[in-house]
Amino acid sequence: MPDGDAVAVLLKGYPRLSETFIAQELRGLEERGFRLKFFSLRHPTEKKRHPIHSEIEAPVRYLPEYLHHEPMRVYRAWRKLRGGPLYKTAYAVWRRDFKRDRTRNRIRRFGQALVLAAELPADIGHIYAHFLHTPASVARYAAILTMRPWSVSAHAKDIWTSPDWELREKLADCEWAATCTGTGAAHLADLASAGGAPRDRVNLVYHGLDLRRFPSAPPHSMADGSKPDAPVKLVTVCRAVPKKGLEDLLKALSMLPNDLHWRLDHIGGGPLLDALKRQAESLGLSDKITWRGAMAQADVIAAYGAADLFVLPAKIAADGDRDGLPNVLMEAASQALPLIASDVSAIPEFIRHDETGLLTPPGDAAAVAKALESLIRRPDQRLRLGRAAEGHVRSEFNFNVGVDQIAALLTQGAGRRAVA
Repeated sequence: MPDGDAVAVLLKGYPRLSETFIAQELRGLEERGFRLKFFSLRHPTEKKRHPIHSEIEAPVRYLPEYLHHEPMRVYRAWRKLRGGPLYKTAYAVWRRDFKRDRTRNRIRRFGQALVLAAELPADIGHIYAHFLHTPASVARYAAILTMRPWSVSAHAKDIWTSPDWELREKLADCEWAATCTGTGAAHLADLASAGGAPRDRVNLVYHGLDLRRFPSAPPHSMADGSKPDAPVKLVTVCRAVPKKGLEDLLKALSMLPNDLHWRLDHIGGGPLLDALKRQAESLGLSDKITWRGAMAQADVIAAYGAADLFVLPAKIAADGDRDGLPNVLMEAASQALPLIASDVSAIPEFIRHDETGLLTPPGDAAAVAKALESLIRRPDQRLRLGRAAEGHVRSEFNFNVGVDQIAALLTQGAGRRAVA
């Protein structure tokens, strides 16, 4: 597709600080000659941007975030499309979906698809959505309306909290799907097969890390937690949402011996921040924790460099939401930080227990406390695990491999259409 048709990239929101893995892929596609045009379902809510967002050349157009905010835009799109046979087909697909999902969100998806289809530039040859839930629905309806092929990259929540019927039908309709973990790929391949699509429609594509954006790992301290004026510095980078297990981390920290000296920086926003701050206060931890909020990538990298240990006790949330392979683990590893994380989802695809980090059972605060105490007291073990983690990410998780896979999928799809 380089030097040919442009690709419409459908995003849930753009730009987003928590989605650097998407931004690095899209910039990588641009560097390989793809012409991209972004369509976002939501406006940005964060004032900060990562440097990579300034490097991306693709223009972005925002679809109506809520249909009642731009009713005339939605009406014009409907008027333009409603008379043709493609509209009847798309409406029938949406109507079947709506009978099984009678929500405002489902209505909004169809309205956004109408606007996307009506305003899609003529040079767009393919629609590519990131996330298999809402963005893929909009892409699917718009693809029917415009007779364009579409594809999707799935990640984590969109796989595990979407109903199986919807995933089966989307996988049957899309040209190809990619996802970033072996566990997610196996699950989606099973669903694709159950829906009549070939299992190889689903492709395992690790995000990896664009190591050009990360400096060489700095030296980390050899503090052992025995001195109040030389605490071991812990860092966690994640949104404050249930699947990150931050309440378990706070419980674990409260279990550490009083003679052990440490400090924790949390980087990220999220709806649970206030509740977590209250929990930290009730556990007597407030003076040891700094809540730094959302930060640009350069500041996050600096925080990795200043820390001694990275921790992320992720788990499966009550609604089934879970992480895939959190990019922050690879980021921290690139800076030679030892890792403590949960043995859940795809995290063991990256962390090898006692080789590149320590794995603990999800939701087990006592196990997290034991791992923390071990690594706080033993700087030699931190050094060994951190160096191994850095070597692992640099040798096995370079982002160029994943971007090349996505580029090949987009190009092969264009080739099949040209032959047809």
